[in-house]
Amino acid sequence: MIVRDVMSRSVRSVTPDTKVMEVASLMCLYRFHGLPVVEEGNRLVGFIAEKDVLHSLFPTVERLMEEGMGNVDLDREMAKYKDVLVRRVSELMTPNPVVVGPDVHVLKGATVMVRHRLRRIPVAEDGILLGVLSLGDVHKAIFHANLADKLKVD
Repeated sequence: MIVRDVMSRSVRSVTPDTKVMEVASLMCLYRFHGLPVVEEGNRLVGFIAEKDVLHSLFPTVERLMEEGMGNVDLDREMAKYKDVLVRRVSELMTPNPVVVGPDVHVLKGATVMVRHRLRRIPVAEDGILLGVLSLGDVHKAIFHANLADKLKVD
């Protein structure tokens, strides 16, 4: 079973110039946890995940040590979210993301995701986005493959 057989093909993507407000809206309204970032011709240039959007709100370890955990006003930190929303995707995205090819075995794709601590990964060929593979896609495909075999046996 190869990645091409189980990946999601209808993928929502954004451009480097997209405002983070649009990305955050898609993430919150449609439960997208991450989006591929593409340029003209569907050329993959990055990936933006929820952690990228929220990262600037997290106090640094140095700051927590300097000011003390109880002295950092976390509500004030959360209020900085408005400042993140006006930024562009290119400022927050992970450029040149880890990808998997469409013709690799699904378990190899899953291994790449686990090794890089990703739950979803762009599927690209020659730099062109073809889809996204998630651990859920892999699990569902393996489940169906084994369930079908089980039904044939019984």
